[in-house]
Amino acid sequence: MNSNEIINKAKLWIKAPFDQATQNEIQELLNSGSKELTDRFYKNLEFGTGGMRGTMGAGTNRINKYTLGKNTQGLSNYLLKTFSGKQPKVAIAYDCRHNSKTFAKSVADVFSANNIIVYLFEDLRATPELSYAVRALQCDAGIVLTASHNPPEYNGYKVYFNDGGQIIPPQDGEIVDEINEVQFEDINFKAREELIEIIGEEIDAKFAEEAVENAASKDTKGRDNLKIVFTSLHGTSITMVPRALELAGFTDVHIVEEQREPNGDFPTVESPNPEEPAALKMATDLADQIGADIVIGTDPDCDRLGIAVRDLDNKLVLLNGNQTFAVLVDALLKKWQEEGRINGKQFVGSTIVSTPMIQKIATSYGVNTKIGLTGFKWIAKMIREAEGKEEFIGGGEESFGFMVGDFVRDKDAVSSTLLACEIATQAKSMGSSVYAELLQLYKKHGFYKEHLISVVKKGVEGANEIQQMMSDMRNSPVTEIHGEKVNFLFDYQTSVSKNLLTGEESEIDLPKSNVLIYQTVEGTRMAARPSGTEPKIKFYFSVHRPLESIGNAKQVEELLDQKIQEIIKEFKL
Repeated sequence: MNSNEIINKAKLWIKAPFDQATQNEIQELLNSGSKELTDRFYKNLEFGTGGMRGTMGAGTNRINKYTLGKNTQGLSNYLLKTFSGKQPKVAIAYDCRHNSKTFAKSVADVFSANNIIVYLFEDLRATPELSYAVRALQCDAGIVLTASHNPPEYNGYKVYFNDGGQIIPPQDGEIVDEINEVQFEDINFKAREELIEIIGEEIDAKFAEEAVENAASKDTKGRDNLKIVFTSLHGTSITMVPRALELAGFTDVHIVEEQREPNGDFPTVESPNPEEPAALKMATDLADQIGADIVIGTDPDCDRLGIAVRDLDNKLVLLNGNQTFAVLVDALLKKWQEEGRINGKQFVGSTIVSTPMIQKIATSYGVNTKIGLTGFKWIAKMIREAEGKEEFIGGGEESFGFMVGDFVRDKDAVSSTLLACEIATQAKSMGSSVYAELLQLYKKHGFYKEHLISVVKKGVEGANEIQQMMSDMRNSPVTEIHGEKVNFLFDYQTSVSKNLLTGEESEIDLPKSNVLIYQTVEGTRMAARPSGTEPKIKFYFSVHRPLESIGNAKQVEELLDQKIQEIIKEFKL
């Protein structure tokens, strides 16, 4: 899009139907000739792996009342066509971010104006509770206003379908087609308040009970002996995690008070992302002061969790997402096995960029692993397609998300927190620890070590750079990684798996996605994936080697870390 096209597009925003504040904001940018005008209008915000997410402000490439209204009008049109024999119902939740409450009401207004019944949460709530509410209230769709752990200037819009999972093909494409048909002047903002019902405590109570039922055993022995430090990182989890812990019988819970208050500026952290050790520093400092056994922090919308546990030297270490995934899935499988519930008709869900160790663990229990694209909407799809044939035990991905059972169809830090504390309680009662249990898994299945690098490339130029990087890796594949011959290139964009040693090709039976994975003969893996919601490209590395004894764990880990760093240098990242 050239500069004249961008200016003409922007000029549409300085008259009706846009409000005066929006018109003023765009007029200032036009007057100043700001480069920011290009970024605001060179494209429309699109649905990615986590829905639609972006910085707030006026413009087609921003989150605002009108871009959200356009999406909601399009979704309303889709629901009215799809469920033509009845009056559709929608649930709406929102997080702690700036404007989330206002945006949520604006979205509710548009739905109600289109004769759709709306259940709107009275205040901020955890994203997994929205997924739960969609099914509990027999809704046809759900919306949550959130930007997860993105910086404060971001907000977003996630769409769920009637199974409680995020939308997937073909619904997403059909909804986007409807949205594209909508002009801004077509949006109906005239709310029918009688169709908007405010919800809260009743759903909260049911959700907390089911979280405990799914993630914790009936035996509460020892739970009062586990010292827990919890931080909500200024987010929504404060509304549910302490309640669920108390309901499950965990009484020695210490909340990081400085981070208790929901705040869209996230004032005590650079990034409210539990994947980053710095985000949990206040929590780990408190844990060291009081001698806590486990630290748990959740992201602002309470779907991801970071866990810190004590290593063999009694020092707190933050588990990475794959390590947490491995420990949680093994505990669930063990629980199902002890209860005699495994009969060959169960499965766990994982993703193409998560650790291969998950398959090893599941196979040891006689359980199948289904592997999908990145994003929990694909695990929700697995559950839906398996209903009546196979039971879902649990699932997760490397990015600190996990799902316990299928009562929620999205990653859920509430039930995952309960399960992590349950594992820690049982380990402590046996004189062990979560970390020691992880090392036992490494000894049994091999020491798998993963690492993620995110390369940020902002704006139009950045998007072009990312596209070129993917093109180079796709069309001129490397043949060796760290001296190991690459035998497979998995290209999820073309749905082709190619053996680079023999030239043989086979089809990948998954929806198309712009992801590339190199795999060596020895099992080393490197994946590249542009983010669907942020201006970045992610590189995932996975290496492994046997662990003969627990005493060698540090040495083996150092060797694996060194190998990953050498591979990163090879790729000049």
